[in-house]
Amino acid sequence: MGCGIKFDHIEYEDGARQQVPVFFTRNGKELGTVMCALPAGGFFPAIGMHSVGEEVRLHMDADWVNIEEDMMIDSCEDEWARLNDVRVNGQVLEYIGRGRSIVDVGLAQARKSLSPSSHYFEIEIVDPGKNCYIAIGLAHRDYPKHRHPGWNKGSIAYHADDGKLFKGSGVGDPFGPRCYKGDVMGCGIMFPRDYHESDGESDEEKTEENESSRVSHVHVNDLYEFEDFLDDSSSEDEEWYQDDKEDGIKVQVFFTRNGKTVGRREVRIPQGGFFPTLGMLSCDEKVKVDLKPLTG
Repeated sequence: MGCGIKFDHIEYEDGARQQVPVFFTRNGKELGTVMCALPAGGFFPAIGMHSVGEEVRLHMDADWVNIEEDMMIDSCEDEWARLNDVRVNGQVLEYIGRGRSIVDVGLAQARKSLSPSSHYFEIEIVDPGKNCYIAIGLAHRDYPKHRHPGWNKGSIAYHADDGKLFKGSGVGDPFGPRCYKGDVMGCGIMFPRDYHESDGESDEEKTEENESSRVSHVHVNDLYEFEDFLDDSSSEDEEWYQDDKEDGIKVQVFFTRNGKTVGRREVRIPQGGFFPTLGMLSCDEKVKVDLKPLTG
């Protein structure tokens, strides 16, 4: 919670006290502004508590910046090959879908696949939204835009709301702790020593490295029953991806939470490579993404 005065928006009235705009914030987001008459001697910070055990940490020298307005200067959309019901403001990704049904997934897929030189990425949960239906993982190129990472073949993901790991199936396995506001989730690949970056590239990537961004903001109107959605055996990517394909290179995919390894799974890299992929599904969800952190 925050409180401040917008000194660059002060108003003056003839015969009246100086009016100043007082604003309040919650989790870095402005809630509103109220014009107040400035009393003699000025306004002083004040905090109130009323029940046993209440405790707060006070930051008197905090410097508040409207993140959403500031990030619009450099949208960083060129880092993402595909965006569906997700808005990008710098490193911050915000879910803008309806969040009404299981097919209203907001998906973001990075332009570049993971490689030995860039093998790990992280997200910080800025706002868990209504249900914290946030997932971090890896998926093949052109992963279905209306499905959470991990639900379809050719993908694997760690889900924040229940701590489960989903690997090419709509049914997850117990894996790690649930994640909440402020938690940092990470995902990476432990590549074998003899792995070459070109091993995971498709012919399309090799010949079209400068392909323009394919960004879409499409609301999904498909209607599925939840059971049919999870048990769909005729998924659109089943023909080319099989878990037991012998020509896929086996790697260890690992996930972290707040800098500590949660666990790992052995999977085969699909044709074309594994791309950082994020999913969100409930209103007001927001994450901060670092595609090339110094740790990991």
